[in-house]
Amino acid sequence: MGKKLRQQRRGKGSNVYTKLPGTFDIRVGYDGLGSKMGEVVEFINHTGHTTPLMRVIYEDMTESYLLAPEGLKIGDKIFISTGKKSLGSVVKLGDIPEGTPVFNIESRPGDGGKYVRSSGTAAYISAHIDGKTVVQLPSKAMVNISDECKAQLGVLSGGGMTDQPIVKAGKAHYMMHAINRTWPVIRGVKSNPVDHPFGGKQHHKGKSSMTSRNAPPGRKVGHIAASRVGRKKR
Repeated sequence: MGKKLRQQRRGKGSNVYTKLPGTFDIRVGYDGLGSKMGEVVEFINHTGHTTPLMRVIYEDMTESYLLAPEGLKIGDKIFISTGKKSLGSVVKLGDIPEGTPVFNIESRPGDGGKYVRSSGTAAYISAHIDGKTVVQLPSKAMVNISDECKAQLGVLSGGGMTDQPIVKAGKAHYMMHAINRTWPVIRGVKSNPVDHPFGGKQHHKGKSSMTSRNAPPGRKVGHIAASRVGRKKR
């Protein structure tokens, strides 16, 4: 009998697939903060994020954690939803001039930031059209987002952290383990037939990859409950 599939082993919750303590214990976002001014008091190198975090204390003595941009230092002031534009501040997309670098962008008003959160990245404001803002993401893709959505100003810090080669597989193992990532990821077609439905010496699946929503765990791989597959007709 073969091994269980990766998703089956992960579902059992063994130590291999359990996150380390303190990995994701800090929530980063600016939703629910209202309009206020704050001061940066500390920078944190947090395990669960690729970019440094900044701890901000506000004028009402509350505090939160935000992603830190390049060039910000302890003691600098940032503004949340006040309309003032300074490095790291949270501003509505409709109020940001074209060509400005931004990060931690909301996809819907009030969600606290979803786009562009990796170290060294930034998106750019391309245009404002009919209540929408056209934003160029780091992938060069263009997205239309409501003017009411917010973003932080600047370029995320931590750029260049991936420039140094990893060299050894052991280092990659510990890097992935620290952030609770499954690594390495083995393709199904490289497995044995007893270990995966797509396994068995040939370099292709050998069968359709569509499977039922109600398939048993040992067969639930590939395109699960797909409405359609194949090349889309234009």
